[in-house]
Amino acid sequence: MKIQERTGAGNNRSGAPVQPTMGERLPAPPRERKPALAALAVLLILVGALGATMLVLRAGDRVEVVQVTGEIQAGQSVGDHVTSVLVAEDTGVNYVKWNQVESLKKLKARSTIYKGTLVIGDMFTEGQSIPAGKASVGLALKEGQYPIDIKPGDTVAVYRVGDDSGTGNSSSGTTGAANSLIVDQAEVSDVKRASDSTISSTSLPVTLTVDSADAAAVAAASSAGEAVLVLIPGN
Repeated sequence: MKIQERTGAGNNRSGAPVQPTMGERLPAPPRERKPALAALAVLLILVGALGATMLVLRAGDRVEVVQVTGEIQAGQSVGDHVTSVLVAEDTGVNYVKWNQVESLKKLKARSTIYKGTLVIGDMFTEGQSIPAGKASVGLALKEGQYPIDIKPGDTVAVYRVGDDSGTGNSSSGTTGAANSLIVDQAEVSDVKRASDSTISSTSLPVTLTVDSADAAAVAAASSAGEAVLVLIPGN
């Protein structure tokens, strides 16, 4: 009887569910695949690569243009006051290319061009540009008739200094009388220094831009050797 009972008891235990032993893993459920997310990730990578490529290509679209290294006054040439710089190409801007710099030196500035300016074609012209109502007058001045450091771009007053007796080359009238003010403000357009071999060392050719109404009086004073330039404060 005892043997049968033990056997029966063993049969009962064998019917219970078997527990996993230590070290064994339960089977993992299959992962859910999302093909749409994978495709989106690939697309984002491609777009990023394309954008980087476009930036690199865009950075390479540069042109060599002219930049002025010193102030250029109206009517002056750039001379040697130029350098080359690289800028992003823009078809809407009429840059003067560096390979055109020699042709540029033959032109005259329409107005004052400041240091650091990128040169645009419309800034220069073949002839000297004189504003309406203005005239360009040339003077030959001796030492003492002009400021020693006079230069293009300066603003000066023009006086007529002569014989107070009213005789000689001085003429009557307000603008022709001796020791009188002819022009209160005139712009110095050009100055030829003695280093220029084409001029006399005894005189200094100066070109002034004055009102048209004052041009004759200034020219007459210069012809008589009585024109004196005085630098206006604030230059």
